[in-house]
Amino acid sequence: MTALLAQKQLFSPTKPVWWAGVLLSLGISALFYVPVYKTIEHDAAARFTQQARNAQYNITSRINAYTDVLRGTASFFDASDHVTRASFHRYVNGLDLEQQFPALDNVNFTQYVTAAERPAFEREAARSGDGRPDGYPNFSITPPGQRAEYSVLTMIEPVAPFRHRLGVDIGAREQAARAIAAARDTGKLITSGMPIENTRDAQGWALAMRLPLYRKDMPLNDVAQRRAAYIGSVGIGFSVPRLVRAAMDQMQVRDVHLMLYDEGKNADGSNAPQTLLYDNRASAQRSPRAGEHFTIVLPLDFNGRQWSAHFSAPKSVWYSRFDAFLPWLSMACGFVGSMLFYLLFHTLSSSRLRAIKMAKAMTKELRDSQAKLQQSHHKLRQLAAHADQIKEQERKRIAREIHDDLGQNLLVLRIEADLLASRTRQSHPRLHARACSTLKQIDSTIKSVRHIINDLRPTVLDLGLNAAVEWQIAQFRQRSGMVCELIEHQSDIRIDDRCATAFFRVLQESLSNIIQHARASLVRVELRQAGGMLSMTISDNGVGLRESSRNKVGSFGLVGIEERISLLGGHCAITGGHNAGTTVLISVPVEYIPPADDGLQAGVRHADTATAA
Repeated sequence: MTALLAQKQLFSPTKPVWWAGVLLSLGISALFYVPVYKTIEHDAAARFTQQARNAQYNITSRINAYTDVLRGTASFFDASDHVTRASFHRYVNGLDLEQQFPALDNVNFTQYVTAAERPAFEREAARSGDGRPDGYPNFSITPPGQRAEYSVLTMIEPVAPFRHRLGVDIGAREQAARAIAAARDTGKLITSGMPIENTRDAQGWALAMRLPLYRKDMPLNDVAQRRAAYIGSVGIGFSVPRLVRAAMDQMQVRDVHLMLYDEGKNADGSNAPQTLLYDNRASAQRSPRAGEHFTIVLPLDFNGRQWSAHFSAPKSVWYSRFDAFLPWLSMACGFVGSMLFYLLFHTLSSSRLRAIKMAKAMTKELRDSQAKLQQSHHKLRQLAAHADQIKEQERKRIAREIHDDLGQNLLVLRIEADLLASRTRQSHPRLHARACSTLKQIDSTIKSVRHIINDLRPTVLDLGLNAAVEWQIAQFRQRSGMVCELIEHQSDIRIDDRCATAFFRVLQESLSNIIQHARASLVRVELRQAGGMLSMTISDNGVGLRESSRNKVGSFGLVGIEERISLLGGHCAITGGHNAGTTVLISVPVEYIPPADDGLQAGVRHADTATAA
């Protein structure tokens, strides 16, 4: 009695229900907090993405600038009748590489030399030095060995750091030789993607780009003409770390992690493993936890080679102090404001309470509750229908994927095992026995996979309702040993997949109930389509259905049947008595679906029947 009195006092309309106001205010404040937080996070992510794209643009711009240097060098060679080392030095010196192109290590020229030209070339190279300690030395072709053709480095600027590279045959490596040959035959700029010597960075990659050169006044219309006119190539070498750091220096936030990868797609169509070209942080640094960082992957085109830039940064560095404070401020405003409104509303609504108003309020509340209950019931039925449809679609998808992927792989594996067993029959008896055992195991697995597919969604259902009903009844006879009669008034019933699936599941559930509970010896299934209605009757001569069984706690079989048919706008009647058997009658309005092309339908039926088998 004391507890009941305390409860009445707690919910008394004449007293403020303070805890309800607190809960309401907390909910409203949360509604204020979440949108503001999401908006700030979205804006921060947009700023991060914009900065990453700016860095992507800066890297691309620098690559294009260095490419322009290479093309300008090629134009310099084309415009000159004879380029000497002195004129080449003046040209490169005028580019002011250190200030204008800080990532550029050198500009060079390689001369094309055939095996027949090599002796004369080496005699001239042996006395080509200028005698200065930091100038061009005498050289010979390296690495040693006879090759059909050579791409010999004869000029390079600045020469002092790279004078030991004079005479190197850059085509001695297979990958570089393929790239040089592709450039010669196409006349296009190429890069092999291979690292070269890096003089100013102890760590990090240095890469090269090359452009072929041809003799003047010679046709270059096809591969043969380009090979005949080919004299060598000009190239540049640059440091990837310096190039990327120069682009990253323009980002507003410094705490950005960038990893630059070469995806390994070569110009000749071959693929190589992905290569990490640059990482601006130590590899031992702790990996970011999910949700703490913004991340984005952007593509880069390095003259035909695909690069990818992986940017990541902590979310906190992209928030200002005001950004971090604003969600909590909005949450506090929402809480205080909702509390004030709640107190005002409660004061106004509870100032004058009379018995008649209380009765009207209770009546209105009862009606509202009834309407909400009906609406909730309707929504629950819609949700159940949606869930059932999703379940059937997921079963169909899983069954199809198992059939298409696992089934095909098992079939290929069986063919291989059968081939192994055939080839070892005479020569390796023990291996043959093991292969035969494996073959049996594969056959057992294939049978299990087929059972799983049929349990999920029999493929025979795709052939139509008639075929699915016949298959289910055949399975029922085999599993239960009962006599099951099928009466079909139409041999080819055409309905949509949703309706066919519902009828099949009703039949499946009914036959399952008969096996478990009916103790019947005869089952009769009748299928009829007439007057725009499709009906199916499942009856048995078992022990019958008791009224208490229909409302048994935890039993949803009959309820599921009624709900399936009700959602299709149909009618379901389940009748039965003690020792009088049970009859399930369902009928659904259907629309006529014209038959598909006979040849195509026959092909589908043949393929799906083979799958179901």
